[in-house]
Amino acid sequence: MREIVPSGTHIDFLGRRHIAIAVSLAVLAAGVLAGAIQGVKFGIDFVGGTEMAVRFDPGVDVDESALRNVVGRCGVDEPSVVRYGDDVERKEFLIKFKGAEAGEVPDCPLTETDRAELAEKAEKQGGDAGNLESAHIISRIQRGIRNDVGEYETLRVDFVGPRVGSELTEAGVQAMTIAVLLILAYIAFRFSSRFAPGAVVALVHDVGITCAVFVIFGLEFDLRVLAALLAILGYSLNDTIIIYDRIRENMEIRTKYDLLDVLNRSVNQTLSRTLLTSVTTLAAVLCLLFLGGEVIRPFALAMAIGIVVGTYSSTFIAAPTLLFLETRFGDSPDAKAAAAKRKKEKDRERAA
Repeated sequence: MREIVPSGTHIDFLGRRHIAIAVSLAVLAAGVLAGAIQGVKFGIDFVGGTEMAVRFDPGVDVDESALRNVVGRCGVDEPSVVRYGDDVERKEFLIKFKGAEAGEVPDCPLTETDRAELAEKAEKQGGDAGNLESAHIISRIQRGIRNDVGEYETLRVDFVGPRVGSELTEAGVQAMTIAVLLILAYIAFRFSSRFAPGAVVALVHDVGITCAVFVIFGLEFDLRVLAALLAILGYSLNDTIIIYDRIRENMEIRTKYDLLDVLNRSVNQTLSRTLLTSVTTLAAVLCLLFLGGEVIRPFALAMAIGIVVGTYSSTFIAAPTLLFLETRFGDSPDAKAAAAKRKKEKDRERAA
């Protein structure tokens, strides 16, 4: 394999672990502080709302701003309007909103035909107040867009109730918890029980930092971001396993070396592979981020952050955690020698 880092490179990564840990803690603290001050912005997938996809006729002059203004005049709170699809001439838009003003809105009146259709729906649905109100809001928006913008086709309308959002949140947390527990078991089986906590700490760190960045910049959490967080767990684990594999090999053949030196050697020996993998993966994700369109952008953004943070954590979080556990609880000869050496140094410092 071609190496972009020359053989024999020896960078003291572990020597800078305290700085890296301080940076990570600072970002996590900033995320918690931002969440407490400005709140966490959840998408309609988690808090409930309505998503409506529309396609305008080719001759209609429309953009996101014009559509957002029309929908806002129809009593919708903070509507999100994004254009999607590769074909510019198709003029397809996704309209999302969490809540809307109930009843009639003077700036967005319904016709007698609209009211007759709503009455027919009410009769068919047996008077379900929630569904009738949602149908009323959609009719109002559709009438407003048709009057103020032009003719279009409704591709789909999806309603997500608060209960569904709560169930999705619960399912998402369960999925991430199960994934972390299975990873813990796999690492313990593949390497040693002392290797597993480092990998899990690194994975939790990656998800935590990615979430903190989203909270700090007020970005929205939805199912696409949740999918990206699960993908980050898998990507970051792959990077950590490569480094752990080399650490295990070096611990077996370099029993006379200090554990800190073995970890630094292992990280340096895998540096080329780590950088090549991360850069190529990041390049593909950046293509999705800038060229993939609005629909896939939240997923690509979360993945891009996760790849950068995952590469960093494999070196500065997973390896230092392993160093901590091995020097405190390890039974290998090099771990004992390292612990004895450190104890001797501390005794010398106290005596001085």
